[in-house]
Amino acid sequence: MTDTRTMTGGIPVQPGPTEAEFVPDGEEAAMGTGGTDSDPAAVIAGAGPVTGPGERATVRLRDGEPQEPPRYAPEWLRLREPADAAARAEELLDPLRIRLANRPGRAGGATVHDLGCGTGSMGRWLAPRLDGTQHWVLHDRDPYLLHFAAVGSPRAAADGSGVTVETRRGDIARLTPDALNGAGLVTASALLDVLTREEIDTLAAACAGAGCPALLTLSVAGRVELAPADPLDTEIAEAFNAHQRRDGLLGPDAVTVACEAFSERGATVWVHPSPWRLGPGESALTAQWLRGWVGAAVEERPELSERAERYLRERLAACEAGELRVVVHHSDLLALPKPAGGASS
Repeated sequence: MTDTRTMTGGIPVQPGPTEAEFVPDGEEAAMGTGGTDSDPAAVIAGAGPVTGPGERATVRLRDGEPQEPPRYAPEWLRLREPADAAARAEELLDPLRIRLANRPGRAGGATVHDLGCGTGSMGRWLAPRLDGTQHWVLHDRDPYLLHFAAVGSPRAAADGSGVTVETRRGDIARLTPDALNGAGLVTASALLDVLTREEIDTLAAACAGAGCPALLTLSVAGRVELAPADPLDTEIAEAFNAHQRRDGLLGPDAVTVACEAFSERGATVWVHPSPWRLGPGESALTAQWLRGWVGAAVEERPELSERAERYLRERLAACEAGELRVVVHHSDLLALPKPAGGASS
């Protein structure tokens, strides 16, 4: 297997957790970032855009941000991983498999670039669903998360072929075709909505330049359904969506912009819904999502504060009682570039 401690530029990463530590019971002990056992009301970093002044709870994407950027907590990424896996649109995999099976040089296996990989959940979901030898290149700005992604990566494809992995720390908003040289596929999860229009254009141009498909999953769609309903649901949702669009970020507009950007470069684009469906079995995730969702809405519209406090308290009580169900809508996007020679997809 490729040495997973190597980053772009050959700078060694400090030794991270062992593979044995990448398990649910051992992960929090290895992380050293506060969990929620001592404070059930705390919002896990990354559970929603509730952060300190000047911070954004996302991977670092751009130059000019602080040297130690806020990062998604591995607790949050672990908490949402089962819901992510259940939500991703498997319907998009058949056209992707056909394209990968017919690509030039397929006998040498596929190189997959996973952008903003976090703890590597996309690879754990996708690699065992694709045939053939795979080499995953995991991109993130946080070396801490890259450790978890590397040690938790799958070892075998759907047909038993080998899967290897390497990590690269770098600015995924500044990709060039050279950065994706030899790529057979580009993937990302929960990434598009924290990009700007310019950054999505850069991503589409890089994929087109490299001639590789892109599977970009779990972008927020701006729609949430809660049952039982509450009169404040719509106001909270609207305020949250406005918060998502701060500072030029696209939030729920990202998939539409990405479709345009890839289509303008000749790609065939499919979009499929990929909602979280949260019930009593996902109460821990629902509670954390609620805190982040409501907190962001109040940050955007402080006048909601008093009503939102009541709303959140009642919603959390219903969640704990197993009486709340939530559908958080997302979209998955598959972009297939024009095949060599300009034939239609």
